[in-house]
Amino acid sequence: MTLSHHYQQHLSVEDVLGQVAEHFPAGPSFFELAPLDQLHIGGIKASARLIDLLDAQTHPRVLDIGAGVGGLMRQAAEVGFELVGLDITHGFNRLNQGLSALSKLENRAQCVTGDATHLPFADASLDAVLFQHSFLNMPDGPMVLKECRRVLRPGGRLVMHEVVSGPNSDAMTYPVPWAEDSAHSHLVSADTLKTQLSEAGFSLLHFQDWSQDALAWRQRQREKETQSTRQARLSPQLVFGERFITMGKNLVTNLADEAIKVVEIEASC
Repeated sequence: MTLSHHYQQHLSVEDVLGQVAEHFPAGPSFFELAPLDQLHIGGIKASARLIDLLDAQTHPRVLDIGAGVGGLMRQAAEVGFELVGLDITHGFNRLNQGLSALSKLENRAQCVTGDATHLPFADASLDAVLFQHSFLNMPDGPMVLKECRRVLRPGGRLVMHEVVSGPNSDAMTYPVPWAEDSAHSHLVSADTLKTQLSEAGFSLLHFQDWSQDALAWRQRQREKETQSTRQARLSPQLVFGERFITMGKNLVTNLADEAIKVVEIEASC
């Protein structure tokens, strides 16, 4: 199974865009889209914390690597950034672009299908790079970070909201949203990630462990998912199918068992 197949095997781009257009004929806000497009631990608040590490005046042009269906991109575009999203899953990019058009943000949030180890951007052409639950799918992390360093201008920023391996990584339970099994899960420890950033030429400015907040948030989401008496108009199941129920349960287990951690990083070049 390819990584793209894992993510888009249950996805019908046309059906999802049709449902969004039907439910929100005047155009959806990023709050209304959040159950569908903020496919990471922490939701809108986690994205806001990541965006707050950057300044649209000093770092206006931003690349979101592993942009998924674009929730972080549209949220950042709403506060003045110009976003380019890159994802290896073409179905996600089609949905991302369609949702941006429905949100009337297509001029500030565009996307391209590509590989993070060969970024299709010129040297020193970008102000900032974002990762949100995407570095964990990349088998050659050092090469990805080297490419980030290449495309960032001097003084550029790299910010991450990432899942890393925890002290009990052997207890990892699958499936999780980013992988059916270990084949596509490329978690490294926080210390290894810091080392890889340094070796790629980045200076660490900020590091924070979000794991306890992440567990509390995921537990609340799990309660909503299991106690709801009606199907939400938009939900991660439109992307992942019914398997998301098990994925969500396993996220709680993995966080509680410290098989995974969630961290926030800011680095400069």
